[in-house]
Amino acid sequence: MEGIIWIVVRRIRAPLILLIVTYSVSIAGLVLIPGMDENGEPTRLDFLHAFYFVSYMGSTIGFGEIPHPFTPAQRLWVTLCIFLTVVAWLYAIGRIISLIQEPRFRSAIAEASFIRAVRQISDPFWVVCGYGEAGSLLVRALYRRGIQCVVMDPEESAINQLRLEPYGASTPALCGSATDTLQLLEAGMRRRLCYGVIAMTDDNDDNIRISVTAKLIRPELTVIARAGTREAADNLASFDTDHVVHPYTVFSEHLAMVQQRPSLHLLHAALISPPNRPIEGPAPPPQGRWIVCGYGRFGRAATVALEDCGNEVTVIERNPDKAPPGAIVGLGTESGPLCEAGVRDAVGIVCCTDSDPNTLSAVLTARALNPDIYVIARQDHRADSTIYGAAKIDLVMEVSRLTVWRVLPLIKAPLLARFLEYMRTIDEHRAQSLVGRLRALTDEVTPETWTISLDAANAPALLAALEDGETVTLGTLLRNPSDRTTNLHCMPLMLHRAEEDFLQPQRDLALQPGDAILLAARPGTRRRVERALHDAKELAYLLHGVDHPDGWLWRWWSQRRARKAGSEG
Repeated sequence: MEGIIWIVVRRIRAPLILLIVTYSVSIAGLVLIPGMDENGEPTRLDFLHAFYFVSYMGSTIGFGEIPHPFTPAQRLWVTLCIFLTVVAWLYAIGRIISLIQEPRFRSAIAEASFIRAVRQISDPFWVVCGYGEAGSLLVRALYRRGIQCVVMDPEESAINQLRLEPYGASTPALCGSATDTLQLLEAGMRRRLCYGVIAMTDDNDDNIRISVTAKLIRPELTVIARAGTREAADNLASFDTDHVVHPYTVFSEHLAMVQQRPSLHLLHAALISPPNRPIEGPAPPPQGRWIVCGYGRFGRAATVALEDCGNEVTVIERNPDKAPPGAIVGLGTESGPLCEAGVRDAVGIVCCTDSDPNTLSAVLTARALNPDIYVIARQDHRADSTIYGAAKIDLVMEVSRLTVWRVLPLIKAPLLARFLEYMRTIDEHRAQSLVGRLRALTDEVTPETWTISLDAANAPALLAALEDGETVTLGTLLRNPSDRTTNLHCMPLMLHRAEEDFLQPQRDLALQPGDAILLAARPGTRRRVERALHDAKELAYLLHGVDHPDGWLWRWWSQRRARKAGSEG
């Protein structure tokens, strides 16, 4: 606010002084020049009447000679004053318009509005630094899940794009650099409701600076950062960044997962996706000889993943300095290098060139030479999704989407991120069994996943029952509140207690204060599960089958029936 006042004062100081001088001279002249009343007696205007006359004369809203008709000398002076005041006002209005159009002033106004919007947030929120491909996808995913965000990006076009989105009005956004400590603080990083900072810019150095700043100012904050290189990932980890996401490592893991453990990949997608979507995944890539077009960071990650899965890989790279030993130097978009790499006999190809058009060109060329080849393609821009869909690519690896897949569980439910980390160590048979149970539970749609914390704020009725000596099992909590003899369509995935994790816990496990439970359920079941956490009457019914009536009338009727039954007995 001080910056806005300073800019305004500095820009309108000259026109303001000019207006004051013009009005002062005009008023002084009218006071000093003698006039004449109706009787021909000399008279003079006092300061009040002179100020009043010059006020409506200078703004050209009307004209009238007061309190008596003017003399020729007065009219001559007024004529001169009219030109002086009009010129002064035109100059002042011009400076005000230029002030409004000045980028620094508009930036200061936007910053003040941003600070005010952040202060008005009443829900927990995350600060997202960077609204590029991955940042925008993450903010949209968080909005769909009811998680508040504050966005910062140095590009004005990115902020303008955010304001066009459905969530733009409810998402405070600032066109500024999150590497500026002052602006990062203005984003609410010191507020109690701020849960963490997510560095999603395209610059590794910026992400490192943001992470370091956040950790130094508020060490208890959760900091998530994206790293474009392995060196940047190691650097971020050295600064105690809570979670470092390296998209190319994530891609390598997912590619290996899709080929060797497709059910695990499907499980991961089902638990991360919004509820009520069809549970479906891509066909698993075949084993055999593969071709990788492009040996950048993405191509190297694909090569490592495929070779680790037991595949034979041939690389096509146009830059001889980047090509690995045994690679074919050339363009993957041309038939010559593809034929030299044996595309007609290959089972699959990974197209990860330097741009989406070149990647699609490589896809079409490979398909023309081998119509049955399995195609994996890298997609850089979400705007090209329609084209990639039309190309009927078997598996699309989008860097931003993979990044969000890894970040989203960390924000939405940290327990879910831990569960998925455990799941990445299981075999395909166990993953297939779990996906089958999940499909049957939700009728072939993605479940709703959330975490229950057994504390005073989230489970007061259950904690009261535990303090009274009741034994509440996990199965009790998952009974149907309409008929306790049946169970809700809900599956416990993990229970965290102190330093111990229980994967897929049994329903007879007794609950304790402080437990955190990760659940997956048919969409719409969550509200029914959480009712027992807050409603003692609901919990009593689930525990003992006793339905206590609400209200004095129903209690009276229940007591009357009990007395009648006793007398008859």
